[in-house]
Amino acid sequence: MKDKIFELIKKEEVRQRDTLMMIPSENYASKAVREAVGSVLMNKYSEGYSGRRYYQGNKIIDEVETLAIERAKKLFGVPYANVQPYSGSPANSEVLFALCEPGDTITGLELASGGHLTHGHPKVTFSGRYFNSVQFGVDEKGLLNYPRIERLVKKEKPKLMLVGTTAYPLAFDWKRFAKIAESVGAWLVADVSHVIGLIIAKAYPSPFPYAHVVTTTTHKTLRGPRGAIILVTKRGVKKDPDIFSKIDKAIIPGMQGGPHNNTTAAIAVALQEGSEPAFKIYGKQVVKNAKVLADTLHAGGLTLVSGGTECHLVLVDLRPLGLSGNVVAESLEIAGIVANRNSVPNDTQPPFYPSGLRLGTPAITTRGMKEKEMKQIALWILKVIDYVKPYKLPSNPEARNTFLKAFRAKIEKDKYLLGIAEEVKSLCKRFPVP
Repeated sequence: MKDKIFELIKKEEVRQRDTLMMIPSENYASKAVREAVGSVLMNKYSEGYSGRRYYQGNKIIDEVETLAIERAKKLFGVPYANVQPYSGSPANSEVLFALCEPGDTITGLELASGGHLTHGHPKVTFSGRYFNSVQFGVDEKGLLNYPRIERLVKKEKPKLMLVGTTAYPLAFDWKRFAKIAESVGAWLVADVSHVIGLIIAKAYPSPFPYAHVVTTTTHKTLRGPRGAIILVTKRGVKKDPDIFSKIDKAIIPGMQGGPHNNTTAAIAVALQEGSEPAFKIYGKQVVKNAKVLADTLHAGGLTLVSGGTECHLVLVDLRPLGLSGNVVAESLEIAGIVANRNSVPNDTQPPFYPSGLRLGTPAITTRGMKEKEMKQIALWILKVIDYVKPYKLPSNPEARNTFLKAFRAKIEKDKYLLGIAEEVKSLCKRFPVP
């Protein structure tokens, strides 16, 4: 009898095929990447590093990991790469573990302004609980205010600045951040998990000339497996010649055990794919698509955080319409467009019931869609939002879940939304999943 899990996998394959994947952190990995993840390398335990393992039988594994490291160093022009972090959150935590002591002051972009939990979100995270986290946010226009950030940094004198984003649509001024960090002698760690593929394509500013350390996940715009890389630049070595050893030790024995060798191999595959000319074309198209999507949504009457985009994502502020991100995201899913609800700057609603919608173009660009398709997708989004305007989320917290449960049941069979889903499906057939 066939295991039911494979039936579910098949259903998920169909879902990904027939809908538009527009969550900015999601993408389609190549067949070669998936083959590496599903290979026999997952059977081997290899605690340690190449040439100094705690288990026998790792000669081939050593070659795999070394190849992944060398490809990363070459692609990003850095003297050090560690490909063992299990994901982006562990990678950021390991850098903090390597370069800081508990109680040290750190700073980063706050979650409400588009930062990540691991950038020092207070109290509930490792970075916010064990370090003195003093975060900065965007200004009233949804923009990074560098003079304000500089004043905060000079006042608090953090040991480390962990700078990155999950929902800030505009480009970072890495040179400015480096100058701010240097003014107090702080480490500058750039988390480019969302935009690493765009950096490779030269479609987004690179932090490598300015940061001491760069962390990145390997899926998202790199289109690899679920993993991460820690990279140290020449500036990082100059600041601390012992930094390689500190990061190695922070990963093992500090925070991890044996690496996931199948993931390491898949990272190596993704890095090779990222070095090819076609990938550069892809990265540039991701940004072109996002800008057309943003422009069309704005022309249709939507309010965009920061006024537009310079990367792969668009953040819509639904407050002028009185709508909840929950209502819009769930309605779009029924219509075949999978995005995610998201907080916006100065959002008065809790993160589970935020006032924004986050959209991304990496995955649909992987399918080959371009500017023409972005305009059509934007029109569908506008239609859905206009259709659900009457559905206002109750302000009473106790009433929200009841409302959403009834709302889901209603829209699951809604002919208008399902009609759009059929149109989306037709578009998807023209652009198969690679």
